[in-house]
Amino acid sequence: MKTKFTDLIDVEYPIIMAPMFLVSNVEMIKAALDSGITGAIPALNYRTDEEFRHAIDEIRMYTDKPFGINLIVNKSNLKYSKQLETCLEKKVDFIITSLGSPKECIDRCKPLGIKVFCDVVDLKYAKIVESLGADAVIAVNNEAGGHAGNVSPMDLVKNLNDNIQIPIISAGGIANSEDIKKHISYGAAAVSVGTVFIASEEAGVSKDYKQALVDYGEEDIVRTTKMSGSALTVINTPYVQTIGTEANWLEKLMHQNKWLKKYIKMIIAFRGLKAIENAANKATYKTVWVAGPVIGKITSIRPLSMIAKDLTLNL
Repeated sequence: MKTKFTDLIDVEYPIIMAPMFLVSNVEMIKAALDSGITGAIPALNYRTDEEFRHAIDEIRMYTDKPFGINLIVNKSNLKYSKQLETCLEKKVDFIITSLGSPKECIDRCKPLGIKVFCDVVDLKYAKIVESLGADAVIAVNNEAGGHAGNVSPMDLVKNLNDNIQIPIISAGGIANSEDIKKHISYGAAAVSVGTVFIASEEAGVSKDYKQALVDYGEEDIVRTTKMSGSALTVINTPYVQTIGTEANWLEKLMHQNKWLKKYIKMIIAFRGLKAIENAANKATYKTVWVAGPVIGKITSIRPLSMIAKDLTLNL
């Protein structure tokens, strides 16, 4: 399948394995690239710059196929500047920006030929990043896992397609090749797929987390603002039911006081992401598992190559 995206990135299929916090790893990227798709890893999955550099080098030694890095570009990511420097030095193929202004990233990547794709949830922000020189937008819809948008896949992609010129990568609600064809028919040039890859043998999370994607269904997905300060889509486990999904006193204070907002959001994000990390990597009653509604289509834990085969079938 040839699209604007495959022209932009030399890849066989217009599919990005989405960067997933704590989940994505080098082995997943290798398997994705072997399957004819591309993928990205969040820089925040690595505690040190040395570990981050080693991961990029390991993939480069394995293949010359294109892959990317996800950067959180707002002020809550204290490692952003160093992570960007490493991406520039290593000349990664593309960067996906999230949760902030991508201006610096775009300005510094463009002279090096590094593509920048920006997460957007609406037309307003899509126009802004297009004006800044983004190479594509990742249209995060209301069926995405993690930080989801509020607009349906069809409405979001069609609205963007009518109003911007750069390629649109649709993110959310994709489990197989039929889903991909549907999103392409809306006007997307590619798709970003996350949740189904969590249930892969290569995914870097606990067996309990993977099995939860098999055992729970679409109706078990809820949004919570308790983990990162922004709405996060998670499985409604007994622990999530216990702590609730509504704003606590700290979050309410954050929304009332603009001066304190940045600092409070950093506290919430640190505290919440630490809870998610514990749940993802070891057995704990505090189970906070990030996922999207497509878990209803997941029936088993499989090798990543088999999941990719379902996505690329007849494309």
